[in-house]
Amino acid sequence: MGDISLSASQQAAVGGRSRTAVVALACAGVFVAYLPVTTVAVSLPVLQRELGASTAQLSWVQDAFVLPVAALILTAGVVGDVLGRKKVFQAGMALCAVGASVSLCANSVQVVWAGQVLAGAGAAALLPVTLALISQAVPDPRERGKYIGYWTTCMMAAMVVGPLMAGTVVAHTGWRWIFLLTIPVALVTMVFAARLLTESRAAHGRGLDRPGQVTAAVAITALVYGVIEGGAASFTEPRTLVALAVALVAGVAFVLVERRSGTPMLDLSLFRSRPFTAAALVALVSFLGLIGFFFVLSLYLGMVQRLDTWDAGVRLVLVNIVSMVLGVVMGRVMGRVSPRVLITSGLLIAAAALVSMTTLDAGTPFWSLAWRLMLLGLGLGIAFPCITSTAVAAVEPRQAGMAAAGNNAFRQVGGALGPAVLGALLTTTATDALPGRLAESGVSDGVAERVVDAVREGGLGAASGPEFASVAGPVNSAVSEAFLEGLRFCLTVSSALLVLAAVAAVVLLRQRPGVRSGGTVVSRQDSPVERPTAAEQAGTLTPLRTMIRGRLPAVPARGCRSARSGP
Repeated sequence: MGDISLSASQQAAVGGRSRTAVVALACAGVFVAYLPVTTVAVSLPVLQRELGASTAQLSWVQDAFVLPVAALILTAGVVGDVLGRKKVFQAGMALCAVGASVSLCANSVQVVWAGQVLAGAGAAALLPVTLALISQAVPDPRERGKYIGYWTTCMMAAMVVGPLMAGTVVAHTGWRWIFLLTIPVALVTMVFAARLLTESRAAHGRGLDRPGQVTAAVAITALVYGVIEGGAASFTEPRTLVALAVALVAGVAFVLVERRSGTPMLDLSLFRSRPFTAAALVALVSFLGLIGFFFVLSLYLGMVQRLDTWDAGVRLVLVNIVSMVLGVVMGRVMGRVSPRVLITSGLLIAAAALVSMTTLDAGTPFWSLAWRLMLLGLGLGIAFPCITSTAVAAVEPRQAGMAAAGNNAFRQVGGALGPAVLGALLTTTATDALPGRLAESGVSDGVAERVVDAVREGGLGAASGPEFASVAGPVNSAVSEAFLEGLRFCLTVSSALLVLAAVAAVVLLRQRPGVRSGGTVVSRQDSPVERPTAAEQAGTLTPLRTMIRGRLPAVPARGCRSARSGP
């Protein structure tokens, strides 16, 4: 990823067993980074019940993890390039272990937030540096796709282990112990990394860009805070308006700072590449819909179907198992099939799966939900491995690290907004439907009014309070029906977002005319002898970029790697 400052002997050592060790550590890093995602998601109903948390507070349990990932991931990529990737890897592992330890000792939802923030900061450090380590170990871009597929598989493995572990732990001990596994895995990985990783940097042309880091972190944090608080209360509340205004100002400031910076954290010229822009947009929109969906699905399994954590975890695992198995295959398929085809088809399959779930009700059996979730996993397993590979392949080699971090940043921003947006839509739709459902269930007007007030104050879980014990049956039935209305609306929104992402992929991932030989498109960028375009002659592209592009060796552009043929 850039100019790696390794000696010739060090570079030679990155083969054979050394390469295997580096890739294995990178895969362990992404496993630790993603383990809290589904571990916590499947446990949300238990946390709500044990800690008395509202729906908005539950949103913050997830967003307290995702928010620092989104805000710090670009910074972590730059710090790794400048100060050393091994250092950042070790720091990320340590933060994940400390964050898990804090959550393990939590006695309130606020302490869980604190632990999640620390774990999220650790994940922000691990995500870009693990991809950088793979790029260091596997310099051949034609071979690297296979190892990115392994990286994706380990990410999905964490999302498989998380729900099953959480279900087992909650069934036999307390909910706090769901955070335990991260600690020994992180510590053991740190020990092996200390011995097996060689320090590397890509410091040429990179700097810490503190103004960019500050403005990006402020913009992302203010945006997510504003959306969550607006959904929980009102978007006309002063604190919500202030947060959104701060997000807008900080976002504009970030663009201005990056345009003028000599060493930008995110070089805005990357967006001249249509494949990179497509990958960023697809990552943002699709993760907004999908992470939000998983948030409301976990509440459906706990609040409507009344499943325990294990049974809910088994259902969520179906998505990740299919995606994980496909991750192994996709590393090879990506070299043979156009990214436009893979990303678009995968997103449309996932959207179809979400639409099929709009028929769910309180009595939907396991098998009926299972095939829908497996179909969703099929779509995600096809689309997601290719998104990161497309972003990295769309830019010059010296910008690959920045491109990977940028794509991950957009993905995490979407993931942070997902629970906030869909949680707000779920609460608003269900609360609006609740009075009618209570009337249909025969609940008196006085009791119905108190139930609705309690739900507006403390979320849907408040309807199960002891003050409504005498009418628990009708009230719970009404809340379930109101929840299902909100769930169906959220599923419709999520599927529409995936279709929008698919349209973006179709429009932006169009191949430029090239030479077709044996089914392989050889782009103008990848041809052995390349003359400057009119835009380059006019100075639209920098002379340095023109020079670098002109010196690139001829590499047949196949599958996802042909994404570099974009403008």
